Amino acid sequence: MTFSLVARCPRTGMVGVALSSSAVVVASRCAWSRAKVGAVATLHITDPRLGRLGLDLLGAGYPAPAVRDMLVAAAGQHADWRQLAIVDTVGRTATFTGKLCRTHSVAAEGEGCASACNVVANERIPAAMIAGFMRNPGEHLAERLMQAVEAGLAAGGEFMEERGAGIHVSEQHAWPIVDLRVDWHDRPVQELRRIWDNYRPHMQSYVARAIDPSTAPPISLQGAKAKAG
Repeated sequence: MTFSLVARCPRTGMVGVALSSSAVVVASRCAWSRAKVGAVATLHITDPRLGRLGLDLLGAGYPAPAVRDMLVAAAGQHADWRQLAIVDTVGRTATFTGKLCRTHSVAAEGEGCASACNVVANERIPAAMIAGFMRNPGEHLAERLMQAVEAGLAAGGEFMEERGAGIHVSEQHAWPIVDLRVDWHDRPVQELRRIWDNYRPHMQSYVARAIDPSTAPPISLQGAKAKAG
């Protein structure tokens, strides 16, 4: 019940995932990325353990296709219920859709990106997401991922009403520079766009605060409540 895309930016080396679903808290269970390692989407009847294991295997140097095969093996008897999309640190991609995934469970791979979707309105959604992602290659990876999700929604989106969405992007630090989530919302993709547009101007400031506070812009107190007396 999700449409997703994993990707790497060849210009910056960033990796990330974006997705939307009718399922609650989808991004916390399905979107995984790690700096200088890669990104994984774990979908359909989701096992979040595969996301963390996938990143560990990518970090050990295995390419995306090999990681896919190892994750399928790790899923064992439950593999046919699972769906995966993987991109590694040099942009190799891989997908998997188990035989028990429901109607319109489809996937596609592009240059440095891969889309996996299940229970979507039509089989064109993965190609639409890849086209949306490739439209503006000079943009920030998170913006390109946002455009991919918007393209998937415009192409028909999920079979049911979307309720959640998220973007997870890692750059070069031990934490993601973008980790935005919308849960149980009537228009989650549109709300994710609003949040990203508001967060983007401040993103590097938050990174600077962690790396070298002396270079970070001062915290604005505009809008703070005035204290009596």
